Amino acid sequence: MKRWSLRARMLALSAVATVMALGIAGWSVAGILTHFVIEGLDQRLDAQIALMAGAVRDDGTIDRTRIEQRIGIMTLRPEWRWRIIGPDGEIGSTDFPALDPAPPPPPGEPRPPAGPLPAPSLPVPREGMAGEGHVHARQAVISTSRGTVTLIAAAPPQVIARPIRAALVPLLSVIAVLAVLFTLAALFQLRLALRPIALLREQLGEIRLGTRTTVDEDQPAELKPLAVELNAMSCESAAALHAARASAANLAHALKTPVATLALTVEDNPLATSQIARIESVIRHHLARARSVAVAHRARTPLAPAVADVTGVIRSLHPALAISVDVPGSLAVTLDGHDLSEILGNLLDNAARHARTAVSVSASAEGGRILVAIEDDGPGIAADQRELALQPGIRLDETPQGDGFGLAIVRNLVALHGGGLDLREGQRGGLLVQLSLQSAG
Repeated sequence: MKRWSLRARMLALSAVATVMALGIAGWSVAGILTHFVIEGLDQRLDAQIALMAGAVRDDGTIDRTRIEQRIGIMTLRPEWRWRIIGPDGEIGSTDFPALDPAPPPPPGEPRPPAGPLPAPSLPVPREGMAGEGHVHARQAVISTSRGTVTLIAAAPPQVIARPIRAALVPLLSVIAVLAVLFTLAALFQLRLALRPIALLREQLGEIRLGTRTTVDEDQPAELKPLAVELNAMSCESAAALHAARASAANLAHALKTPVATLALTVEDNPLATSQIARIESVIRHHLARARSVAVAHRARTPLAPAVADVTGVIRSLHPALAISVDVPGSLAVTLDGHDLSEILGNLLDNAARHARTAVSVSASAEGGRILVAIEDDGPGIAADQRELALQPGIRLDETPQGDGFGLAIVRNLVALHGGGLDLREGQRGGLLVQLSLQSAG
């Protein structure tokens, strides 16, 4: 499973937090709005109950003349309903909705002081359902000499839903705008927050390319310890590289004189001379491997001058060969100059020894890689023998020249620097060696 990037994780957390915050805010605002709408509605319903209470006599009978005078005030719209239930029966709207049972009055509920007319108890809310939806009502009870009279006034569902819906539409629009603004702010914040990491990555790339040796330690508090550790590692790597190259040079110098002396003592013995040459090649091969243990990928070497130097030597050794070079001057690779010369020298020497009439060298840039092609018009190498030719000490021909370590050294050095080596058949039937090296920009 692919891990999410830091940017994706932070953006996802920000999105979740934003959605939750806006959702809670919208829910809270909707609840507060509903509370105020119902509070205003209760005041209107209580006013209607007060009008109905004015038509109730002390003995619980209803003054129908007065109630008829007040019906027009109580029912300004037909959706509003009312009902009076007393000792003599009930009157009111014919389509009065069914309501849930009334809650019992709270204990110790205060009653308004008695007046010349019966005073209703404090109204309580009632809920119910009608065909068009939820119904909200208020109910009060009047005590008379003949019993209680219940007064109920109910409001249609639209009275609650309409103002809430009218307020929620702009509220949702505002929430949507806020969500967009918060998202843009989160993206901008992430860009600023992650910018130091991007700069640190760029500086590490420059270290790899050899254009700088350390990263800036003037970083945010969270990244400063990382920058310090990277610089310490860079310094240790440089010191290890220097020590390894010094050790390799010392070993080469220590072995050079004994091997040369031994070669002089057996110069009349072809077999011994061949074995000493093989020893020299083995030494060069293992020195290259020892050097590769601590190599750093910081070097930057222009390709064209290195190719020109090596081809100049090859031309002097093989004057009869036609050697063509097509290497743009702008190309550079992340290789030490000595390593690059050794790679090109081995490959061009191998091509010149096997070529009949011509050798060509070309290079091109492809993405972040430099492709170098060295081709000869010799007999080539069969496809099933190419991997074998890359093994150290293996020779596929019987000529006295060569020791079987050239291609193996080249492959080790190229792999060390993050490159690749491929053996193919050339257009002229000979061997085509293609190198893939990291571009130094």
